[in-house]
Amino acid sequence: MGNIFLKWIKKLNNFVHLLRENMSCWGLRSADGTPDRPHSDPKYSWETLQRQKRNWVWNQFFVLEEYTGTDPLYVGKLHSDVDKGDGNVRYVLTGSGASSIFTIDEKTGDIHATKRLDREEQGYYTLHAQAVDSKTNAPVEDESEFIVKVQDINDNEPKFLDGPYTAGVPEMSPLGTMVVQVTATDADDPTYGNSARVVYSIIHGQPYFSVEPKTGIIRTALPNMDRETRNQYVLIIQAKDMVGQMGGLSGTTSVTVTLTDVNDNPPRFSRKSYQYSVLESVPVPSVVAKLKAADADIDSNAEMDYHIIDGDARGVFNITTDEDTQEGVIFLQRPLDYETKSSFSLKIEATNRNIDPQFLTFGPFSDTAAVKVIVEDVNEPPVFYPLIRKLMVSEAARVGTVIGMVSASDPDSSSSAIRYSIDRNTDLERFFNVDALTGVISTAKALDRELNSVHNLTILATENQDPSQVGRGIVLIRVMDINDNAPVFAIEYETLLCENAAPGQVIQTISAVDKDEPPSGHRFYFSLAFSASNNNNFTLRDNKDNTASVLTKHADFRRQEQSLYLLPVLIVDSGSPALSSTNTLSVRVCDCDVDGIPQACGTVAFSLPQGLSTGALLAILGCIITLLVLMLLIMAMLRRRKAPLFLEDERDVRENIVRYDDEGGGEEDTEAFDMVALRNLNIIRDSKVQDISPETASVYPYSASAISRTSYKTLPDNIVFQEFIWDRLKVTEVDPSAPPYDSLQTYAFEGNGSVADSLSTLELPSSDSEQSYDYLSNWGPRFKKLADLYGDLEGSSISPSLSYHGELGPINI
Repeated sequence: MGNIFLKWIKKLNNFVHLLRENMSCWGLRSADGTPDRPHSDPKYSWETLQRQKRNWVWNQFFVLEEYTGTDPLYVGKLHSDVDKGDGNVRYVLTGSGASSIFTIDEKTGDIHATKRLDREEQGYYTLHAQAVDSKTNAPVEDESEFIVKVQDINDNEPKFLDGPYTAGVPEMSPLGTMVVQVTATDADDPTYGNSARVVYSIIHGQPYFSVEPKTGIIRTALPNMDRETRNQYVLIIQAKDMVGQMGGLSGTTSVTVTLTDVNDNPPRFSRKSYQYSVLESVPVPSVVAKLKAADADIDSNAEMDYHIIDGDARGVFNITTDEDTQEGVIFLQRPLDYETKSSFSLKIEATNRNIDPQFLTFGPFSDTAAVKVIVEDVNEPPVFYPLIRKLMVSEAARVGTVIGMVSASDPDSSSSAIRYSIDRNTDLERFFNVDALTGVISTAKALDRELNSVHNLTILATENQDPSQVGRGIVLIRVMDINDNAPVFAIEYETLLCENAAPGQVIQTISAVDKDEPPSGHRFYFSLAFSASNNNNFTLRDNKDNTASVLTKHADFRRQEQSLYLLPVLIVDSGSPALSSTNTLSVRVCDCDVDGIPQACGTVAFSLPQGLSTGALLAILGCIITLLVLMLLIMAMLRRRKAPLFLEDERDVRENIVRYDDEGGGEEDTEAFDMVALRNLNIIRDSKVQDISPETASVYPYSASAISRTSYKTLPDNIVFQEFIWDRLKVTEVDPSAPPYDSLQTYAFEGNGSVADSLSTLELPSSDSEQSYDYLSNWGPRFKKLADLYGDLEGSSISPSLSYHGELGPINI
């Protein structure tokens, strides 16, 4: 036991210098709370304390943590000078951990730790000791406080509290670039030994990265690491205590290092030349092609701009960048025309948008490629030259007057023939016609500029070879004015004349309007009509500014004598020839006040007789109303009839059903019809022509003479109708007033199987055909079948069923 005491005394001397600096490490307190430690007061100096006689004996202050023995750990011994060893002194221990952790022998003062201590949980314990009389429990010493400090051992490994780590470093960074700093914490006592002194090392991640042993700063160990080759590294960092010596504890963490991108790769086209095809009919601004230059970089470092730097299509195409895909999008800026140019050559350049100057030595951050665009031909509609044509016509132009001509051509190499027509939606009233072959526009109706001064027509140009190809042109026809409208009063004038008007007083100023618009403006001349030239009441003065003033000739107008005057005014315009109109001005005579304001105008009111009062008038009116009511009641009574309660006669009102069981004779019944008339196919019936002629003559006014030809009476029935149809067709072809648009007239053909003959059977006699139909072969493919059939008329007597397509539309024959 003496060796242990000496051992603790030696340790106590080792901590003397700490006790001088920190009195809390001394662990002694008097009963009144005054620290038993060196004091700034000279009487409490260290030397004084060493010389002072103590009643307590302290021989232990520290205890090791993590004791693993089976017996209680001896901590120290309390002893008082009063204790003579006779058992009269008893030792009492109180404070933190007393009884539960620390126990004391009441007779000897020995202190033991009964539990395993952990410095990381609690580093010291504050206890209170007191010596009392064992019999009376009276204190024989003042209570004193002391501290039992748990001495640290290396029982905790370093821990990375913030791990695992993620960090990034730009690619191509120079050697030694800092990536991230890691920190490990050791729970052991950093002030005692090397248990908490940590050093860092890299276990996995070499030779790309390194770590500083003391600071934990991770740096790049290789220069110019390329993200495009490898973009991520996982490092294992170790922290070891005991300054990394043998037996130290260690902990590890992972650090994921990602190489961030820099713009160190230029864009590159996968090919040096590209070829695309596009139809000439695509509209502006359609996309023609897309191409992309590859860039190994990402995000903003891969953004690029495309430009057309050379080629023979300047202004025809343009290129822009698709921000989502970084593709170069070539689009059309002007319409294409295969017949003008069938191919284009472009030189496209792709350039990085965000260039890092420190990597300019890697080469130009751009690339070029050749692009060839092939224009494919399509069947285009006819094109008008010019697209909008302006024409003028006088509103006095007669029907059939030629106004002008439009011209369209097929832009394709086939140069198909063209037929012209008017879009009737733009000419609903059919004022104009256009020649289908020449495009000459003429008037079809009389024009009136005052109703419509400008006509906006759409002219259609249709290819004969492909009717689906239709071109459209605009024709603006301005109707020129002629003097065809006479001037009239500008408004309906209401002229009031005071009875006390003075002679020569102006009672009204009039003006005129004219629907015409002469180039030099209007000039109107006013005068009284010839019938009013000898008027003694009023006179008219032309003001020479398209107005005129009406003046009185005398005074003393009397309303009772004449309350209304009608004054005819003649207005003449300045056109050529001049037009005039007579307008009547009404002048009412009024009773005016002293200021000339009319009070009452027109006819003087009828005055009641002096002897008839208002009451009498009301009585008369009441009688008249009463008589009218009585007459209405009598009329209503006469119209109302009361229905009888019983039928006037005993007629049976039930329905009578009569049934007949007679059957017809069927085909054998020859009594009801004249079978001879039905079976005779060759009897000449002039009534057929007579029945049809009046009806068709109303539609075709020029065909009456043709129908009455005597040759019909010498032909069979089927030939009669065939000749009738051909006459109608010929009349239509030569009729100058026939409309240019298509019309449809259908004549049904029943065939030759009917015993009664078909009224619509048409046959062409080869001997009577005098017209040549060779021109049908020039009308295009739509008339090919008709031309073939008409060309064989001389060798056949009956025409087969055919369809005729002309200006009047298809005629089924």
